[in-house]
Amino acid sequence: MTLQEYDYARESPSKLAASCLLLALTMKNLGGWTPTLEYYSGYSAKDLHPLVKRLNFLLTYQPRDKLNAVRSKYSHRVFFEVAKVTPMDMLKLEETLNCS
Repeated sequence: MTLQEYDYARESPSKLAASCLLLALTMKNLGGWTPTLEYYSGYSAKDLHPLVKRLNFLLTYQPRDKLNAVRSKYSHRVFFEVAKVTPMDMLKLEETLNCS
């Protein structure tokens, strides 16, 4: 989804990928940002928090009239129906990120 949003073009691809991973881990309650992830990505969890919040906002308030092909594709079970995953509540995300 970020490929079609101009605001994310200025972000480093590695930072964007790391932030997506942290958001996915948080959404699925699979743990936090480990020292191993920090070492190999080069980013601390604190470095990623602002971008993680923006990504969740993008998922929460995405316009429904565009990106239908992308949403339809990733709603299929071949792609694990990731387009159907419910975004995190912004306050809960904030709380979870601050605890880690």
